[in-house]
Amino acid sequence: MAAPGARDDSGRGRFITFEGGEGSGKSTQIKMLSERLDGAGLRTMMTREPGGSAGAEIIRHLLLSGMGRLLGAEAETLLFAAARDDHVHAVIKPALDQGIWVLCDRFFDSTRAYQGGPGKVDPAVLNAMQRVTIGDLEPDLTLILDVPVDVGMQRAKARRGAGVADRFEAEDVKFHEGLREAYRQIAAAEPQRCLLIDANAPAGMVAAKVWRAVRDRFAEVDVSRVANLA
Repeated sequence: MAAPGARDDSGRGRFITFEGGEGSGKSTQIKMLSERLDGAGLRTMMTREPGGSAGAEIIRHLLLSGMGRLLGAEAETLLFAAARDDHVHAVIKPALDQGIWVLCDRFFDSTRAYQGGPGKVDPAVLNAMQRVTIGDLEPDLTLILDVPVDVGMQRAKARRGAGVADRFEAEDVKFHEGLREAYRQIAAAEPQRCLLIDANAPAGMVAAKVWRAVRDRFAEVDVSRVANLA
């Protein structure tokens, strides 16, 4: 039995976030990890930020259209915080409480990296918003996919095809170099939670690194259930 006032995480799902710059392969790796965890008998849910819930998806449209940028860096950060608050309370926490493993494409580290790095929003502002929106909810594991900026931008361009670059894809190389450095600093500052993964490789090779990291971190991942997951 848990001590009085202590949080009892028995039966709680795990919360894994994927971070990285544009074109780092987060969506691909989340899907591949979800399939492996499902094969190991664990229930998973894939989600994303900004977005992931009805209210947050509306805000996502505003943010990626560039509307937030017109309002200024602090106001744009507030929009991200509002989206995250809805996402956390409507989707993430209920899923974790049901024992579901939540795999999220971006979380608060993206705000730290994008708005706090090249965006230059005061860290005190970011910390205050983090306390309000997520409280003590932190990922059990954060996988930061690292690729050279030129590689990531080429991937992003190929992915969107004839489409128009979104708010962040359209930023210049200097912005993306600063973003990559911000993520590296986050990984170095919180090694217990974060793992920096070299994602400048074929998707299968990166997926093997991701899978190894998850197996090493969580005892619940029983690869013996499915032979080809080892």
